[in-house]
Amino acid sequence: MSESTSEPTGESTSDPTTTSERASSVPRVELAPGYAISRIIKGGWQLAGGHGTVAHDRALDDMHAFVQAGITTFDCADIYTGVEELIGAHLRAHGADGVQVHTKCVPDLPLLDTLTPADLARTVHRSRERLGVPALDLVQFHWWDYARGDYVAAARALANLQRDGAIRHLGATNFGTAPLRTLLDADVPIVAHQVQYSLLDRRPARAMAALCEARGVQLLCYGALAGGFFGERWLGVPEPTEPLENRSLVKYKLIIDECGGWERFQALLALLADIGAAHDVGIGAVAVAWVLDQPAVGAVIAGARNRAHLADTLAAATLALTPRDHVRLETFLADQPVPPGDVYELERDREGRHGRIMRYTLNTG
Repeated sequence: MSESTSEPTGESTSDPTTTSERASSVPRVELAPGYAISRIIKGGWQLAGGHGTVAHDRALDDMHAFVQAGITTFDCADIYTGVEELIGAHLRAHGADGVQVHTKCVPDLPLLDTLTPADLARTVHRSRERLGVPALDLVQFHWWDYARGDYVAAARALANLQRDGAIRHLGATNFGTAPLRTLLDADVPIVAHQVQYSLLDRRPARAMAALCEARGVQLLCYGALAGGFFGERWLGVPEPTEPLENRSLVKYKLIIDECGGWERFQALLALLADIGAAHDVGIGAVAVAWVLDQPAVGAVIAGARNRAHLADTLAAATLALTPRDHVRLETFLADQPVPPGDVYELERDREGRHGRIMRYTLNTG
């Protein structure tokens, strides 16, 4: 399984004769009463800028292939250039029944001090128009700097839009543990929190997972594939040098550096390959299955850009790691460094290596 950026070389690698069987085998989870999603979510970041050319019609066909296979939930954002429009086109072409679309509300950093409820309403309305839906299934709220503006008031404004029917469910993304607790204590009805979580980045295990488990919030996890680094193409090869080929690799190479460097990462890849061989699956499937097994985790967002890796994605959805697999992984991880701080803390340092690669004004240019 890979967060590959290559274009597909042909039709889906899954067997069309077993589509319904595969679809029925993809696990689902209820985020809120009456609202269930697939435990593997098709990510949309790699359909935005920085990951190569996107062929419109092929992208729609790929989305349809994922839905037919049982991966019915999509992740996007107001700041993922063109992705809400692409998913909207898919919904118009194939129908929205049985499909869940999660988007985000990410106000630009310079606007935090003056953000108003009307601004947030315009953002939500724009996402509804792009997707062509009367209400947004889940809006995941992000705030770049807690010291600027009033993130609690902004979240309450989104809750008002939920009560008005423009939003069905509210989530957060990339909040620290204390600020998320503040939102929950303010009775903001958050049902899910999207965070980076992987065999490399285990920051959510420090405090976030316990908070979410105690408060009934499920983690929706991105980065489980480390931008594609958890894949066979990276096993046994020299450490890559800049320039890396896309934004995902740039981002997750920094995480690898935080976790003991390339040599240590090679040892982890070798272990995952060995575990995968026993299950007849690839490295990425093992990496995703480990995240799915962690406390408070509801689903994993897989950044599969096209259907070329659909079969591997389905394998990750259904892989059951054994107790021995978990012991082997936990033994290895016991000696592996973890990025310091709370969830998304490194990325909030705008002068640091992780913060410098962020783009803080994607809504206004």
